[in-house]
Amino acid sequence: MKRIHAFYSGRVQGVGFRITAEETARSLGVVGWVKNLRDGRVELVAEADEATLERFLDAIRTGPMKNFITQVEISWSSATDTFEEFEIRYY
Repeated sequence: MKRIHAFYSGRVQGVGFRITAEETARSLGVVGWVKNLRDGRVELVAEADEATLERFLDAIRTGPMKNFITQVEISWSSATDTFEEFEIRYY
């Protein structure tokens, strides 16, 4: 199992990005969270097997929010197994 920690920049602070990430994650069995940051970026942490995370990232990159994303920073690490589902965080 792997973990991604991603930061998305662009016009990504609307609810559409977070909903898209949540729906995509749940459909693929990815767990973790997504939230808006005060600096205008969106932060995302997700865990699943590597192939599933690759599909998840690709779905976000090529999905309905693709025209709103200008930059993505992604780091990979080992999963921590601390999540039971994928959620939108508001803090």
